[in-house]
Amino acid sequence: MMESFQGVTMRGQKLLITGPAGQIAFPLAEELAQHNEVWGIARFSEPGSQERCEKVGVHTVVCDLAKADFSQVPDDFDYLLHLATFQGGGLDYDQAIRVNAEGTGLLMQHCRKAKAALVVSTFSTYKPNDDPHFLFKETSPLGDVNSPHAPTYSMSKIAEEAVARTMARLLNLPTTIARMNASYSWNGGLPAYHLDWMMNDSEVSLRAPGSTGYNPIDQVDINAQVPKLCEIATVPATIVNWAGDDMVTPEQWCAYFGELTGKTPRFEYREYPGSSKGGASDNTKRISLIGKCEVGWKEGFKKLWEQRYPGGKRRTDMPDGAAALQNSYVADAN
Repeated sequence: MMESFQGVTMRGQKLLITGPAGQIAFPLAEELAQHNEVWGIARFSEPGSQERCEKVGVHTVVCDLAKADFSQVPDDFDYLLHLATFQGGGLDYDQAIRVNAEGTGLLMQHCRKAKAALVVSTFSTYKPNDDPHFLFKETSPLGDVNSPHAPTYSMSKIAEEAVARTMARLLNLPTTIARMNASYSWNGGLPAYHLDWMMNDSEVSLRAPGSTGYNPIDQVDINAQVPKLCEIATVPATIVNWAGDDMVTPEQWCAYFGELTGKTPRFEYREYPGSSKGGASDNTKRISLIGKCEVGWKEGFKKLWEQRYPGGKRRTDMPDGAAALQNSYVADAN
C-alpha cells in the first residue's frame, strides 16, 4: 500500500505516468489509481494495452514522446512519473535520442508546474566493468554497454539524464533520476523471464559466465519507494541507484526457481565485446535517503512464482518472457 513519506502523500494527487502499460509502470499505476487521479500517456501500440490501463482507473491519452504533442494532456499535475523509454534494435541513434532525451525534456517542460518529477533511468548507463562483484555507485563512470538487442539504449539514456538534469535547473523543477537495476513482478522483469525460459524447458541465456551480480527489486518495494523518491527530488537533480538490498546472481535465482518448480536450469553463455560482467549496486546513497527495502529476494521470488504461475500454469494476461526475448542475447536488467 502507498504510504506517506514526510511531505509527500500519494493520495488525492493528480499524477502523470508515462508508459503506463509497461512492466514496471502498470502495477504502479494500478495501485496509485486507487487513491489518486492518474493519467497515462503512451503510444499504446500493443493491442489491448490502452483498455487494460483504463480498466484499472487510468485516464489514457495516446501520445508519442518522439512527436511531443501534449495538446490533449493536462498540465496541472502534482507529480510526473516518467517511466516510458525507447529500447529497440537497430542503430537509429537519432530516434533513440529523440524519444529518450528530447522527449524527456519537452515532457518536463509541459509538466513544469509539478511539485516534483521522477525520471527512471537505468544501470545500463554505467561503463562496463569486468569485475563480476563490482558495486556500481552513482559516481561510477558512465559509458556504452554495447547491448546487442538494444545498441542505442545506454547512450540515449545517458543523454536523457543530461537533459533531465538541465531541465530541472531551467524549470526549477525538483527532480530525482533513479537508475533502475533488476526490477521484477508477476508482470515481468529479468528474473521473471528467466523463470519463463525454465518453465518452457529452454536454456537461460546469460550475458557472461561467472558470478554476474544483480540487485533485484520487488514491485512492492518499487511502489512503496515512489513517494520517497519524489520527496528527495531537488534542484539540481538527485541521482540515485534504484535496486534491491540483496546481490544475487542469475545462477542463484535460477537454482531457487528450480527448487520451487522442480525444473533444472540450463545455462547458455554468450559473451560479446565490451559487455559488463557485473551489474550489482552500491545502495549506500539510496538507503541513506529513503531507507532499506522490505522484500528479501527469496520471499519476492517465491511470490513471483506463485503469482505468475498460479497452480503451475502461466497467467495469460501478460507477455511470455521466453517468447519476448527469443531473439535477444540476454535481457538488460530493466
